[in-house]
Amino acid sequence: MPEKATERRAKAALRRGKKPTTAAGEYVREEIEHVRRGKHGARSTKQAIAIGLSKARRAGIPLKPPKKGQASRRTRRSAEAAYEVGQRKRKPRAPSRRRSTASKGALEREGKSAASRRALSSQARRSASRRRSRR
Repeated sequence: MPEKATERRAKAALRRGKKPTTAAGEYVREEIEHVRRGKHGARSTKQAIAIGLSKARRAGIPLKPPKKGQASRRTRRSAEAAYEVGQRKRKPRAPSRRRSTASKGALEREGKSAASRRALSSQARRSASRRRSRR
């Protein structure tokens, strides 16, 4: 469940006319903070970012799912489902208690270094270099 302050900042960004990715960044930031504070871990920086983006989509940020070829089929389908929940085109369903406990336990066993400055910096550089090579 996203924090109220995160939702408030994201909605304010959208009202100011910022792009959905900017608003979604608030949720990613919240997730990075969760990993840093030890609420749970993440296997990689990418995983922490993905959790934040999923939260943003489910919270109603109009962040489109990735197009075909940009991400795996599984990722796309998950993003589409989250997007539809956020846009009220699909009913949100609570995951089974056993499944949510298992995934929470798995995240808690992961390390915290995915949210370090060094890990975030190298992830940002990698993704920026991919953007540059596409032009």
